[in-house]
Amino acid sequence: MESIHWNSLVNHNLSLNQSLRRKNRAVIDRRDAPSPPRSRTFSAVRTSSFSVAATATDVSRRNAAIGGQNSTDAGIMTAAMSGVERSRRVGKSSTALEQLDIERGVCVPFRKYSPETVRSKVLESRGSVVSLASRGVEIVWTLGLYWSTLMYDFLVGRDEEVVPFRARQLRNLLCNLGPSFIKAGQVLANRPDIIREDYMNELCILQDDVPPFPNEVAFNIIEEELGQPLEALFSKISSQTIAAASLGQVYRATLRATGEDVAIKVQRPQIEPIIYRDLFLFRTLASFLNGFSLQKLGCNAELIVDEFGEKLLEELDYTLEARNIEDFLENFKDDPTVKIPRVYKNLCGPRVLVMEWIDGIRCTDPQAIKDAGIDLNGFLTVGVSAALRQLLEFGLFHGDPHPGNIFAMHDGRIAYVDFGNVAVLSQQNKQILIDAVVHAVNEDYVEMANDFTRLGFLAKGTDVSPIVPALEAIWQNSSGKGLSDFNFRSVTGQFNKLVYDFPIRIPERFSLVIRSLLTQEGICFTLKPDFKFLEVAYPYVAKRLLTDPNPALRERLIQVLFKDGVFQWKRLENLISLAKENVGQMSSNPALRVKQVESKLDLTDTIKDGARLFLLDEGIRRKLILALTEDSKLHVEELVDVYRLVEEEVDIPSLAREVVRDLPNVFRDFVLSWSNSVLSDR
Repeated sequence: MESIHWNSLVNHNLSLNQSLRRKNRAVIDRRDAPSPPRSRTFSAVRTSSFSVAATATDVSRRNAAIGGQNSTDAGIMTAAMSGVERSRRVGKSSTALEQLDIERGVCVPFRKYSPETVRSKVLESRGSVVSLASRGVEIVWTLGLYWSTLMYDFLVGRDEEVVPFRARQLRNLLCNLGPSFIKAGQVLANRPDIIREDYMNELCILQDDVPPFPNEVAFNIIEEELGQPLEALFSKISSQTIAAASLGQVYRATLRATGEDVAIKVQRPQIEPIIYRDLFLFRTLASFLNGFSLQKLGCNAELIVDEFGEKLLEELDYTLEARNIEDFLENFKDDPTVKIPRVYKNLCGPRVLVMEWIDGIRCTDPQAIKDAGIDLNGFLTVGVSAALRQLLEFGLFHGDPHPGNIFAMHDGRIAYVDFGNVAVLSQQNKQILIDAVVHAVNEDYVEMANDFTRLGFLAKGTDVSPIVPALEAIWQNSSGKGLSDFNFRSVTGQFNKLVYDFPIRIPERFSLVIRSLLTQEGICFTLKPDFKFLEVAYPYVAKRLLTDPNPALRERLIQVLFKDGVFQWKRLENLISLAKENVGQMSSNPALRVKQVESKLDLTDTIKDGARLFLLDEGIRRKLILALTEDSKLHVEELVDVYRLVEEEVDIPSLAREVVRDLPNVFRDFVLSWSNSVLSDR
């Protein structure tokens, strides 16, 4: 139920940032690639590079390239960049945040977190020194005592046999130290680069099993935040919490005005000063561990604390979670297979969130799903497709899809709740992930290792040559098993061993990606032990490669279809077959009782783009002609096989009309291409 937001705010700039966030979520892509048109999460900037210290003129010019953004927003961005430029002058402490922005491929103009903000917040309060000293002694004493027990276990040679007990002891210790440490434990549960797997499994309990605070306190917070008595807004409210977590808890209620059932999320009392104080102490301690962290993880310990602190402070404002829900609603508005709850903005505040109650079956109860007559295989297919759309299409994905946060609706749809723990992948990061998939398909392990550097897993300048054989062994061992035996948990287990042998740090956004995939794969196996996750994932990815008009994906498709300059006919046939399989899985899904999704694989745009590319790109044209005539024979049979696969999916008369309509543009581009080649020859 925890909230992790990826865009920060400061209170005095709230109104300006709301305007900016609605248009592009304050995310500016550094790569020269357009954003997917179906997601309003991103707006791409057509520029080859982005400098945080850009001049106001440069920023205004770049903002003019943002789709749908007016001059007012450009002015907001100019002011924001100036603020970021000023923040760079603060000193050394901002370096870690700059590194995070570079890794993410985004710029966050308004931050709620910075080391300077935390320091000033903590030290400005009366008695802060005494409070810090007291809390520091408590933390050092508690953690020091725990560390001494681990050292004793090691010295007497029983460190392995007492691991389950020590893991439980650590979980209880973090609970006793308060919400900041509970949250830290939840983060550690997703960080195999920092903590070993058996401890991670124990810390996962912290995500669901946290003691609630008293109802009376919660109800007072609701009244304070909404400015009205409970009985004026709600005709009834549950006497017990539905769920409780480190930062808040949830109640079920009924709106007095409409009779609708809603979920009310309430923040724990007086939590903000506690969070600020603990973050200050975390960072102070981290400054003493930078050398060790650089050696083991390839980054400063302060960077890890800043990454954690930035997300944690953003969680304290529930209005951000309300905006996350609105973005998910927008992304899935045309998807009849996914249910996102409506948020009641007029009943929300920084400490209270009111949203539509989801009347479905939790995925913690597989028997109830079966008893409701929902086809398990069909429901899981819907879930995997929804998860992949979040990750690869929108770049905005649910970071905590555990069984308690996912529901099976009675009409076969999948429903999500708790949008606090949401993470984002920039256009740049998504493209690098696709690059990694392409490199894996082409077995280019050197480039796969370089992708790790580009994504922030390895520090820049790290020699990747020792990592290449390890990556090759992991991938070949996993892919060699085939779809029937492949699972993400086994691959992740092997990768976890890799992070101990090399200076690999898993950025938080990718730790959430890994946890999201593992959790959803675990749900699949719980509901249907023989479910093949990749048998749904592969067809979806194939369809995306074949049908997405994004130029970056078109480029990756070409990379997949050509290996060492040779066209891969079999690979094209496999992609088309898998893409058709994805369409079939969704259009004839037995779990769905709502309107059906598309029933045909629409390749019209792909064929049009391919024809245009053949006419305009001399290199591609030469390769395709060679593919049709290699080995001194005409490869008509392969062409016929491909045509048979797509003949039912393509409306030839409509395609012909589209091509004719597009001929003037193609002719213009051809003339421009020809003239450029002539001029370049001179």
